[in-house]
Amino acid sequence: MLKKITAVFLCIAIAAGVLSACGPKNDISSGAGTKDFPVTIGNVTISEEPAGVAVLSPNIADVILAIGYEAQLKAKSAQCTQSDLSVLPDVTLDDAQKIKDLGAQMVFTDAKPTDEQLSALNKEGIAVLTVAKAIGREDLDRLYSQVGAAMKGAKTGYEKGRKVSQGIFLTIDDISRIIPSSDTPTTVAYLYDTQGGAVTGDTLEGKLIESAGLVNAASDGTGNQLSAGALLLADPKYIFCPTGLKAKLAASEEYKKLGAVREGRVYEMDPNRMLLQGRGMIEAVSFMAGTVYPELLEGTEASNAPSVSSSPSSSGTTSQPSKGNQSSSSSSASSTAAGNTNLTLKKGDKNDEVLKMQNRLKELGYMFVTPTGEFAEGTEQSVKDFQLLNGLVVTGVADPEMLKLLYSANPVPRKD
Repeated sequence: MLKKITAVFLCIAIAAGVLSACGPKNDISSGAGTKDFPVTIGNVTISEEPAGVAVLSPNIADVILAIGYEAQLKAKSAQCTQSDLSVLPDVTLDDAQKIKDLGAQMVFTDAKPTDEQLSALNKEGIAVLTVAKAIGREDLDRLYSQVGAAMKGAKTGYEKGRKVSQGIFLTIDDISRIIPSSDTPTTVAYLYDTQGGAVTGDTLEGKLIESAGLVNAASDGTGNQLSAGALLLADPKYIFCPTGLKAKLAASEEYKKLGAVREGRVYEMDPNRMLLQGRGMIEAVSFMAGTVYPELLEGTEASNAPSVSSSPSSSGTTSQPSKGNQSSSSSSASSTAAGNTNLTLKKGDKNDEVLKMQNRLKELGYMFVTPTGEFAEGTEQSVKDFQLLNGLVVTGVADPEMLKLLYSANPVPRKD
């Protein structure tokens, strides 16, 4: 009996802090909670919104930026190199006292802390959440909802995180829809290094390759590992890789045998686009699709990645323009120059009126390729999306009725 009473009082005492392990409360494992706090994520229960957070994972930092919760961050690890976080001090899992002094009550990490580190952090009243990277499209919802719920609660944070996650793939789906159909599949590979590192089919990054309308030559590999010999058999037509790897591939006795290396079809890209699971994933799909299908770039050079304007903004709203260009369904009139509403614009047109229309579509969150003044496949899809969400007949042709609504004060902006 004494042991039971002691256990009850101990549970109550621990629940008064940020971190609690006395049973699940508002567990989000099966969906959003009915209220924000307390919230249980895995075996960690957070009793109230943390006043400050330290992020020790570049991937989770990217997720936080995508959701728009960076204002809560008090510290980061040296590996979190995002420019938006450059002002934050660096800490490690060994810096329990420093983390507390900086005002952080919770730490995000994707590396499991040691028992000593966990004990020291918990002693300072700091909750530790180990959140794994997403391995698939649905698992991205899990990642975003867990991060959102930990910072803003089982209802508010969970729902916003999930909306941002789905908004990312909504934009990726827009890109996928305009990929030209072909009876001959294009095989590509993304290589991390010259030691067998490659994007394999069991990863979220593998799904990004497929979303670009391409066949992953390393789809049968697992754990992002595929030997050079196996890759040689697949012989991908294009190779994508991190900046700086192209020369190493050309110098490698094994990899220089690949046709794409011999024939100069190796394209470098910002490594974070395929390493981190934030808004850069849209840019990764856009870059790969635009490289293989340069007609998608609407008149831009094939070597440039198309600009993605409909990724989640830093304010956290999914598929919306960035800060300073946001519109709402009850917002004021366009901040871009209004175009002529007494004409019809269609695929194949190229003029200033098309550019004005594209800029307005971008402002409302519909454009996911660079506005150039050329009405091509990407613009056609954006027009269709606008027509669909604004109750117009979906034709892909911008007629006067659509243009009048587009330049008015209250068109429906792109949401999740």
